[in-house]
Amino acid sequence: MNTSRKTKHEHVVSANSRVVRNINRGVILSVIRERQPISRAAIARVTRLNKSTVSSIVSGLLKEDLIAENAERSETIGRHPLSLRLRKGRNLYGAISFDSAATRVAVVDIDGTVMQTDKIPTDSHSPEEFVSNCVKTLVSLRTRNRLPQFKGVGISVAGVVDSPQARVVFAPNLGWENVAIGDVLRRCCPEVQVTAVENDAKAAALGELWFGRHDINLSNFVFLSVGRGIGTGIVIDRRILNGDTHLAGEFGHMVLLEGGAPCACGNRGCWEAYASDIATARRYALARGLGGGKEDSLTIDDVIAAARAGDPLAVEELRISGKFIGIGVANVIKAVDPAAIIIGGHITRAWDLVSSSIIQEVRSRSFFGKYHGTPILPTSLTARPSLLGAAALAVRRSFGDVRLTL
Repeated sequence: MNTSRKTKHEHVVSANSRVVRNINRGVILSVIRERQPISRAAIARVTRLNKSTVSSIVSGLLKEDLIAENAERSETIGRHPLSLRLRKGRNLYGAISFDSAATRVAVVDIDGTVMQTDKIPTDSHSPEEFVSNCVKTLVSLRTRNRLPQFKGVGISVAGVVDSPQARVVFAPNLGWENVAIGDVLRRCCPEVQVTAVENDAKAAALGELWFGRHDINLSNFVFLSVGRGIGTGIVIDRRILNGDTHLAGEFGHMVLLEGGAPCACGNRGCWEAYASDIATARRYALARGLGGGKEDSLTIDDVIAAARAGDPLAVEELRISGKFIGIGVANVIKAVDPAAIIIGGHITRAWDLVSSSIIQEVRSRSFFGKYHGTPILPTSLTARPSLLGAAALAVRRSFGDVRLTL
């Protein structure tokens, strides 16, 4: 009898064991990220994995140089306990955030620390050439600072993105349609690994989930990105909601006023036509009498600066934008019932001027008059959310797509 012959199910058992190990690896790495510094024994308690499994996987992570083990100071006599942390400075990720005004690239550490960054004026006329130039700028940023190779690259785009196909379906403010951005990157710069491509608001939500600092549970929340347009990233059970045709979260194009102001999407009366940075700046310019085409010369930063200088017109226009933001947020809360709304964008620089208008409008439009006090907070991210979100797209691939329920 040939005892060396494998049974027909043996390869399945082997494959399953590899899957289980990869899942456990992701769980352990996530626990280290969220609770560092943490000991092997504490990891075993938190994950309920046996100590030998934890020890084996931790040894592998140390060899990969994804984590480091150091002695922690202790007040007790004897050996200092050994604790695990993410290895900083050696696991770097590239990030590119495409927007209509400017495109940003960055080198980001595994913990979300932005190590180097650069900004490029966006040239949307030739997507392939511009994408290639941006990737080369990113690579140059890393090489001239003598930094390690990227573990991966993440990309965010202001538009509708087919993430699995790494394709921009439609980006109205960029003028891009059906751009296979992943193919462009692989063809122009084969040495760069294209890790993930995502809509900018969804990426920003992921950035808040991974790198944000809030005192509330962010398992279920909505990230509202207010910029030249308005986008939302919906997080349900710590996962980004994409939708069947990648359009989940396009609340910026829900109609607030039928037949109202024209929107970049081709419709009228959309939320972003009233609450975006462009809408705020344009209203302020018209209030100042800057018509005849000059109404597009001011920016949201100009409005905020004028408000800080005591200009009552600027203060009023910011409050009006807060009201419009609140109208939309009230609808989002009714649709999603999130634990929190996190707002990102330049408008948060005037949070003290707009937040009361937002909250008042949400309160007045609450469901059946029952306001449950959904927290509405400015982003906790210190860097541009869509850029950190692009990095988070890449970083999460190193951890595996796992969730830990305790």
